[in-house]
Amino acid sequence: MDRLAITVKPLAPEDALRWDAFVRACPQATFFHLSAWQQITEQIFRHRSFFLYAERAGEIVGVLPLAEVKSRLFGHALTSLPFCVYGGVAASADSEAEALAALEAEADALARKLGVQHLEYRNLNPRHPDWPHQELYVTFRKAILPEVEDNMLAIPRKQRAMVRKGIKNGLVSHVDTDVERFFAVYADNVLRHGTPALPKRFFQCLKETFGDDCEVLTVTDDAGKVLSSVLSFYFRDEVLPYYAGDDLAARDVAANDFKYWELMRRACERGCKVFDYGRSKVGTGPYSFKKNWGFEPQHLSYEYQLYKRDSVPQNNPMNPKYRLFIAMWRRLPVGVANAIGPHIVRNLG
Repeated sequence: MDRLAITVKPLAPEDALRWDAFVRACPQATFFHLSAWQQITEQIFRHRSFFLYAERAGEIVGVLPLAEVKSRLFGHALTSLPFCVYGGVAASADSEAEALAALEAEADALARKLGVQHLEYRNLNPRHPDWPHQELYVTFRKAILPEVEDNMLAIPRKQRAMVRKGIKNGLVSHVDTDVERFFAVYADNVLRHGTPALPKRFFQCLKETFGDDCEVLTVTDDAGKVLSSVLSFYFRDEVLPYYAGDDLAARDVAANDFKYWELMRRACERGCKVFDYGRSKVGTGPYSFKKNWGFEPQHLSYEYQLYKRDSVPQNNPMNPKYRLFIAMWRRLPVGVANAIGPHIVRNLG
């Protein structure tokens, strides 16, 4: 007997609960496949979204969140998903090939209808090796061992010494109930690197939307001075430190090292099994820092369908054409940068 056909539908509000139930149960799905990203994308960044799901016999068998990013400066794209490091199709094992084909066919038709220059899938693993792809990014994921001390001993010796330095300096970690202290060091940090900051209301929205699954961990000295902070997501049995910032004084007392150890320690005690150190660009300082922790890089398979361009877009700080902009941005007062930055960064994704 032939199996029932797969149909593709747009996500409606009444489907959100079963969409998320599928995402939480599907091994291919990530935190960034959750339905709440649709509202965040539309309300905070004002991008049109197209969250598609494949259904067979009334059961969801695949999902594909998409958003249209349209900018005179950075181009016109359909992406899964802007401001998220992972995306693309997530499908159930017994329907993977059919759901993938159906959802990608619908996305291709949508991209052509919208007239975008390219369609981007931010896959964790390769889906179409023959497609144009981006080789700039890697991710770092590693198992969290059941015992706290075993995780400390698993850190390579030199890096472990930096963690112990932070402990000896009397640093203290706090779980914040809001994003105020986090945003202050984050905004200052990205300004020093010459890139625009995301708006504070984005981080407030993340905290309000995801609740306990979005946590701000802030490190201070014993006098209460804020040195470092990280906003992390929890998904299934994983912790994902995602946005972070450090005060200039953090390096001297190893606050950044202490911060990630405290996050790992707390995640271990919470029962998490995977520490996802997140995306980095090959050859950068964050890339080296994560390798120093004993994490091995895994190339991300960002794959593209090109319609009105000849090559994969390079809208990132490594592109030489942005060097002048980065140098100029670093000289801005933080208040000015925070005011105009969100209008620029919303189109980068």
